[in-house]
Amino acid sequence: MSEQARSRADLLLPIADDELIVGWRNSEWTGIAPFLEEDVAFSSIAQNEIGHARVLYELVAEELGTDPDALAFDRAPAESRCAPLVQLQLVPDWGRTIARHYLYETADAVRLEALKASGDAAVAGLAAKIDREEGYHRMHAEMWVDRLAESDEGRERLEAAVDELWPYAVAMLEPELRPALAERIGRDLPSDKLLRVLERGVALPELEELYDEMTMVRRLAPAGRW
Repeated sequence: MSEQARSRADLLLPIADDELIVGWRNSEWTGIAPFLEEDVAFSSIAQNEIGHARVLYELVAEELGTDPDALAFDRAPAESRCAPLVQLQLVPDWGRTIARHYLYETADAVRLEALKASGDAAVAGLAAKIDREEGYHRMHAEMWVDRLAESDEGRERLEAAVDELWPYAVAMLEPELRPALAERIGRDLPSDKLLRVLERGVALPELEELYDEMTMVRRLAPAGRW
């Protein structure tokens, strides 16, 4: 494996894994969202996130001599590089889902800005393309934050959820990017001790259950072509 391949894999696999898993988590609201338009919105966002995961896996797979589907579905949950924030199963709690949506999209914007400045032209170009598409996700999340804040109950539930998930969101980013996220959200950074517990490399029980669902068909027909 070349140094560039190792660098791209280290850089992009965690992001691809995040996008894949948060896409599946968003898709869990299809058919049960509190409003019909949110069925459509979250389904669309889920498709976009999984599509972003696909193109990121493709870029890594070219360098590693494998294929995107193998990267997405043939690794064990313990081998996934996704952050604990996206692993959490939050259905049917709408307030916590919106809090994660808002925190994830804001953190994702921070890391995409960093990727757009990459010296690797392929990485920078892909990050710019993804960032343009992610603008809709951020607007959607911010709209819901404003909407929930219009009532005392909604604001209290949202603030409690953000309090709970804030350390997860910070731990999703590399240490050098965390201050930028804290500035955007308007919060202090959690302690290093707490962040170490929530960093990548931990497969929560929720992730193992999700992987069983995600890989069911592939495990039944590993040589299948669709």
